[in-house]
This record gives sequence, C-alpha cells and structure tokens, in this order.
Amino acid sequence: MKSTHTPEKLRLLIASALGTVLVATVAVVPSFRFEDTTSLADTYEASRPVQADDGHWHEHDPARKNDLSQSDEMQADVQADVQAGATSASTTDPTTASEARENAAYVARSRTSKDPELLPASFTSPRRTVPESRYAVAGGCYALNGQKITFRATDLGVHLLYTTRRTFVTGNLGTQVILAKKPTRLAEWTTQRTSKGFTFRLHDGRYLATRGKTLVATKAPGYFQLRRTTGCTSYPEVQVNVQGAPHKGTTSYQEVRGYVDAHVHGMAFEFLGGSVHCGRPWHKYGPEFALKDCLDHEMTGGKGALLESVLSGEPAHDPVGWPTFKDWPAPKSLTHEGTYYKWTERSWRGGQRLLVNLLVENGKLCQIYPLKRNSCDDMKSAKLQAKDMRLLERYIDAQYGGPGKGWYRIVTSPWQARKVINEGKLAVVMGVEVSIPFGCTMKLDVAQCDKASITRQLDELYDLGVRQMELVNKFDNALAGVAGDEGAIGPLVNAANFLETGTFWNMAHCEPEDGESADKAQLALPDLSGGAQDALFGALVKVAGLGLPALPLYGTPLHCNQRGLTDLGSYAVDLMMSRKMLIDPDHMSVKARQATLTQLEQANYSGVVSSHSWSTPDAYPRIYKLGGFVAPMAGDSTGFYEKWQRHLGWADSRYYFGFGFGADINGLAEQAEPRGAAVKNKVNYPFTGINGIRIDKQVSGKRTYDINVDGVSHYGLYPDWVEDLRRIGGSENGAAIVEDMSRGAEAYLQTWERAQGVKADSCRNPDLRRATSTWKRSVTRGMTSTQLIKALGQPYTRLGTTYTFCAKTSTRSRVPVSVSLSPGGRVLSTRFG
Repeated sequence: MKSTHTPEKLRLLIASALGTVLVATVAVVPSFRFEDTTSLADTYEASRPVQADDGHWHEHDPARKNDLSQSDEMQADVQADVQAGATSASTTDPTTASEARENAAYVARSRTSKDPELLPASFTSPRRTVPESRYAVAGGCYALNGQKITFRATDLGVHLLYTTRRTFVTGNLGTQVILAKKPTRLAEWTTQRTSKGFTFRLHDGRYLATRGKTLVATKAPGYFQLRRTTGCTSYPEVQVNVQGAPHKGTTSYQEVRGYVDAHVHGMAFEFLGGSVHCGRPWHKYGPEFALKDCLDHEMTGGKGALLESVLSGEPAHDPVGWPTFKDWPAPKSLTHEGTYYKWTERSWRGGQRLLVNLLVENGKLCQIYPLKRNSCDDMKSAKLQAKDMRLLERYIDAQYGGPGKGWYRIVTSPWQARKVINEGKLAVVMGVEVSIPFGCTMKLDVAQCDKASITRQLDELYDLGVRQMELVNKFDNALAGVAGDEGAIGPLVNAANFLETGTFWNMAHCEPEDGESADKAQLALPDLSGGAQDALFGALVKVAGLGLPALPLYGTPLHCNQRGLTDLGSYAVDLMMSRKMLIDPDHMSVKARQATLTQLEQANYSGVVSSHSWSTPDAYPRIYKLGGFVAPMAGDSTGFYEKWQRHLGWADSRYYFGFGFGADINGLAEQAEPRGAAVKNKVNYPFTGINGIRIDKQVSGKRTYDINVDGVSHYGLYPDWVEDLRRIGGSENGAAIVEDMSRGAEAYLQTWERAQGVKADSCRNPDLRRATSTWKRSVTRGMTSTQLIKALGQPYTRLGTTYTFCAKTSTRSRVPVSVSLSPGGRVLSTRFG
C-alpha cells in the first residue's frame, strides 16, 4: 500500500527514532536513594549497617584537579576547615537512637501548639450587571448584540467571544465577521471599557461593530452595552472538583499553613529543544490546544514514540489527550504534560501553598535529540522558561479578573511569599536545575568558565527572580562532581557524561561508615563501541560517529565519585550565600555535598534545601542542624510515609519543623502508582482538606481520576496523594503526617528568612535571648513586622496580630515577650512576662 507520509514527515520519523533511542538511554530517570526504615524510635539503631573494619573510608588523591580547592576570598583558617570537610567528613548518620526519639518527640510536641486562625478567601468579585472593567468580563456570560456570549480570556483584556453554537466570533476578510469553529488570532478581541460602552478590536486594528443586526469589522469602533445574562455555553476546560473557599490568614504576616512542593518542572515543555515534552501547562485557547501529543507521536498513532515507550515500558499509547486522556497523563507517562494550570489550581485549592518551579535543561541530551525548536544552551533555556513563568502568571491573572488577581504569584523573598500565602494564593519560587550552570562545563578536566562569568550569569538569574539552585545535575561539571545514576541507566548516562566532558565518572569503591551514604552504584558493562551492548544503541553510536571508548569497569559497590567541590564550585556557593539564595545540594557527589555543607556550616548559613531525595543520610542531620529544609521525593505514598518516619529522628529542636515533598513532575520522573481500590485503607471520595474544603474525584474532559486506581497521574492529584498518606498512617499517625506537611510552607519560609540573615527564634535558642533592656531599646512603635524580626530574630509564634519571643533578665533566663501589631503589620505595644 502506498505510504501516506510525505518525504518531510518520513525524515521527521527517522530522525526522531534515532535521536529518541539515544536520549532514552541517558534520560533523567530518578534513582531513589530510599530512606526506608520501617520505623524510627525503637528500631533506629538496628537499621544502621555494620561498620566496616577500618571504620572509615579515606581514599583520596590530592593531585586530582577537581578536588576541593577553596576560593581566594576565604580566610586561611576557614579554608583549612572546609578542605578537611571535603576529605575526611564522616560518611555516616551521626544520630543515635536516643537522639532520634528525642527529636521525634519534639516534633510531636510541636503538633500540639496552637494553630493559626484560617479564613476563607475569595478571588472573584460578584459579577455586576455591567462589568466594572475590561478585565472583569473574563469567564462571564453577557448579552452582546442579541447573542449570549461567554468571554474567554487569552491575555489581560483580550478575549474570545464564544457562542452558544460553540463557535467563535471571528474577523474575516474586509468587514466580514464569521462564526468559526476553531479560535485563531482573528478571534481574539482586545476589550476596552469606555464611557460609551465596550469596544472590541482585532490585532490588525479593525473594530467589532454592527450594521443593522449584523456584526462587522470596521475601522471605526462600535460601542456595546454588555449586560450579564444566563444560558451561555461553558468554555471547554479541565475541572477542579474542590468545593469551599481556599484558606487564607487573618493577617498578612502571621504563621502560614499549606503544603510545599520543593521540586517541580512546570516549564519543561521548553527543555531538550522543546520537542521531547508533549503538551504544555497552558495555551491561550485552552486544553484542546495545550494537552496535545507530540507530532511524532501523533503521526505514528502512538506506536513510534520510542522515548515514551522506553520510559513507560509500554510499546504504544493512545496519542489523544483532551478530552479522552485514555493513556496519558499517567504516573509512568513521562514525556507528557503533568502540570496543566487547572491541575496545579486543584493542588492549590486542595491545600498547597508553596511551589518551587525549577528551570531545567540538559544541553548534551538536547544536542543529541534531532527535533528541536529551542536553543540547547542550558542558560538560554533557563531564561526562556523564566519568561514562560511570567507569561503563565499573566495568563492566570487574565482568567481571574486582572493584573495581580490570579492565584499563581511568583515571589522573590520570604516576606513576599508569606503575604501571598496569607492572601490564600500559591507562592511560586523560581529555581534552577541544569547540568551546566553558568556554562561551567569542563573538557578533559579543564574548566570552561571563570569566576567573572559565574558572577555575571548568577546575577542575571537573580535578576530574573531565581532564588533556589542546584550546582550539578546529571554530569560532572567545573563546579562539582555528580552522584551519577545507578542500575542499567548508569553506564548510559556515564557515556553522555563522556560526550559532554571527555571523561567518565571517577567512581571508586568506598565503604561509608553507615553503609549507605555513597553515590549511585555502578554496573560493570562491556564497552559501547561494538561489544555486547544493546544493538540499536550500538548502531546509533556508530552511525553518529560518536567514537565512545570502552566504559570504565568500576569495583565492587558501594561507589563514590572522587570528584568533589571545586574552587569554582566553592566560589559559586559563596556567591549564592552573598545573594541570600537557597542552595540545594541534591545530585552532588557525597564528597562535594560534604564540602558544601562544611562551607555552609562555617558561614552559619541556614539557606539549604534538599528538594527530592538526592542527598544522603550523612547529610540530612547536617541540613536540619543548619536550619535547612528537606523535601524528599514524593514517589509512592507508602515509601514516602516511611521516609517521613525516618526524618522525624533528624529534626532539630532549635527550629520550627515542617515537612515537604518533591514531585519532580515533568522531569522524566515517575509519579506515585496506585495502591489499589481493594486496600482497606483506600481514599474515600469526597474527603475533607485544610479548613474544611471538600475534595472529590478530579474530572478532565471525559476522564475521571481516582487516586486508588490511577495513582498520581497528574499534578492535580497531589491533594489526593496527601489524603492517601493520611489513610496509610491511620487515626493517629495519619493526622500527624498531614499536620507536619501542612506546616511545610512555614518551615520553608523560616529557612528562607534565616538565609536572609534573620536569627533563629529566642525561645528555642536560649543563647539568642536578649536582655529586656535591650528589647526596650530595639523595639519602637510603628516599626513593621519585617523590621521587627530582622532586628530581634524570628518569633516563637506568629498568631494573628501577636508575635511572641523570649528575653532574659539577670535573675530569669526566660522572660516571655508579646508584641502586638496593627492589622497592617506595625508594632503597637510590647508586653514582658
């Protein structure tokens, strides 16, 4: 039978097939460093492995170029201490069973403290008979020239006019206006409200007007008297299925409540050249256009999507997204969009209040994949995604009635984030996770960047709004060694590391004291140049002329990368601290992460966040001791519950405790599989969330999602996942884990405040208590809540209009201090005792 594919389409398919195979082999597939103790308090010591005979692993080669060499700016004594941290820090979890019990008991006591009062928030004003502004018409039903029209915003003040016939009022040739079945640019009308009525203008300057009873497009504006009506046809959209108003605080500065996801890739539709990821988080024309499969998937009926097949394990899939969603999104469908904005809206409505969106890229994989529309440069891609985040914020504003009115708010400081959350909105932090930050790759151990270029590019990222950052992802770079990937994928990512740097990972056998704080274990496989490797991959290597040498044969596991934190990496850490950013040590080699934590400890810097389980047990207690924040990889709910149990034993009683998760969704990371509808403790719909909201099964087009049978198929099911955690924990522990997670946003903000130079609270930290006489001199009536905590440290409690602290006198070591603030957040009075 004659092929229906054009030569251009055939070339697309062939190129896609070849490139996909190679990308699939080195894709960013998560390798869980599973913190899997079955319980904490009584079995903690038993869970620790037997120590090696020599007690330590001390194999080092000081001649290696990428070992830690501190920056010139550090003082000599600090240099020596950090250097020691890189080469001899203990690779063990130092927490004893007794300490773990005490730490877990501290968290349990914290849960009994008084919660902040929460109120219902409203984000839409009651619709008036006549819209009060050009933005207020968005989503409304109005009579226009005798027709019932649904106004769908495509941008601020720009709307589609959707009729009851499911058509769009569209400007055509000349003065003609037609009712089109699909939206185009000629269906987008810029709306203005004037004293004479509303006007609607196309991008080419023509206005909507009437000629008799007929709509026309003319040079002169027509004026329309819009009136609210009923009976319009709803614009097709994904449902939220959450009833009840989102919660907000009673003041803008009080303690917050809400879940935090510290690791999301919401703009991943742009990475790897922009043609690997299928779908996008929004489209101005809605889900039919946003939730579409990739062209190469559609052209083969879902049978030629090799990357999707390799990652999901399914040979084919139904390429149709909206409205049927037969095969995607799904927990293992890793090339399809998972964070469509209405799904994210559901997670926000379901209780999430803080989201860290990481700008993501791997330039080498992008170069390998043959289909692309974007630059493969890591930094250019990050900047493009930062721009997209602003566009999404603007788009959501347009849906909710105007500038600043949307629930998705990009924040750049903890004070701004606290205000946003207490308004009931989602605070979005911009972060970075790329393989070659600042262009700092290396070629045969020679850095391809310098301090000046790092400074310039970090400042550029900061100016864009970036506040959280990793220095390494999949490959070694000129800043730090990488943890690598384990299992069958490891040798193939290692091969890509060679393509990028000219060297393989410098892994060697190691014996960490705890038997687990190592990097990813490597398999010993034949070379990729013609041995017994996968035939298709080998053929592609030959066709591409990549000329890969034999992979190194590593010793017996465990393995540790000998590359640590470099001088340039240490310089980058210093720069991030000077800019008060949050530093994420995930993906670093154990050696690099130990050196980084030592550097942070020397600076007494709290701004450290482990966002998705790519740190190790030797590091977690150090992170908590610094006052940092930990959000393990979400994954399946049972595994996450066990991680939570273990992390309770690492909590530090000097700091407020809350727990987060890292979804890593859209990062080619699997989401939680379902536990099954037959389990006794399954999720029952509808269930109740924070502040009494009612959460039912999510509906997208013709598909209804149930966490029990669908798992976390998309981001909108994270409220259901939290409920699944509650069900796993039972009547007591279920409430405990949900309480700890609802305190996650507050814990993250307090870590961020300390990164800004704010001292920890003086009640949990007696050494920080000031004399009452100092208090009286330092606190003045009228100072803001932010000025107050910058001057005197973090409050012990922040309830409504009252902050509490602790001071001391010559005879009393603890004197309670209560500061009353105005509703606007200014100091009114101070009371001691």
